[in-house]
Amino acid sequence: MKWFAGSDHAGYALKTALVAYLRGLGDDVDDLGTDNGTDSVDYPDFGAKVGRAVAAAPGALGLCVCGSGLGISIAANKIRGIRAARVTDEYSARMAREHNDANVVCLGERVTGAGVAEGIVRAFRDGTFAGGRHQRRVDKIGGLE
Repeated sequence: MKWFAGSDHAGYALKTALVAYLRGLGDDVDDLGTDNGTDSVDYPDFGAKVGRAVAAAPGALGLCVCGSGLGISIAANKIRGIRAARVTDEYSARMAREHNDANVVCLGERVTGAGVAEGIVRAFRDGTFAGGRHQRRVDKIGGLE
């Protein structure tokens, strides 16, 4: 599976751990930065980078991490074709994929531990869009762009 990952400085450690986790599962992950957790950078830049990369690669997924997961998810959702879901549990991650056809998962390093985050990313990764009645709703979301 192809992934694009990005974070600001506040999400760097969790992003790095999750990139390694995904690679350990055999996935292909492009880490789009940031490259350290000490230099202050702006989460919109990395949310947009991940969003643009995912939008340009049909079937790819995105991983975004900032301190809370909120700001970077808002930024990623500004990119046409992106349905970024900020999640804190496995159920929400699975439903984001199954019902909303989400293509970017967003987490907050300051609110989600690494072990829980691995479960979230795994649930998101393994989820598949259910289609059916949900397609109509996803189409409506796309119409808002």
